Amino acid sequence: MSNKQLVRQVKDTCTEFCAALTQDEVMQFVRYVSVVELGQGEVLADLGEIGDSFYLVIEGTVKLFQVDDDKEFEVGQISPGGMVGEMSFFDQQPRSVRLKAQNNGAKLLEINRQMYNRLKIEEPYISTNLLEFVIRSLDALVRQLSEQNAVMHKQATVAA
Repeated sequence: MSNKQLVRQVKDTCTEFCAALTQDEVMQFVRYVSVVELGQGEVLADLGEIGDSFYLVIEGTVKLFQVDDDKEFEVGQISPGGMVGEMSFFDQQPRSVRLKAQNNGAKLLEINRQMYNRLKIEEPYISTNLLEFVIRSLDALVRQLSEQNAVMHKQATVAA
């Protein structure tokens, strides 16, 4: 994939992140990332690992799994335009879920710690925009979990 095609794909799939960026800024951003392609069911990151990278999904879907003994159960999924791995990257705590490509595989942009640190210094506007996207992503997760918790609480109250 050419750099021009990658920029187009990023702009088309990561619309929320790219909304405030010019074409040139998206072009600058892709200089700091690596493309990662996952096959069907391939594990991107596993429970207990400390993340040194986070990812923007640009194609396919990444599923999130909890593991109980040897059994996996899906707890969420991230579609193109979404982000995965940001929690462990920023808090430097072990990952709480397993990240796996869905049946059709996935293509992601990897932002590793070294490149993120360079981006902060060399392209502060882009890195600020990226960090705001991370915050909105985490905020959406907290709100979703709060809503699910409220529903479970209501169900438990009715059942009691």
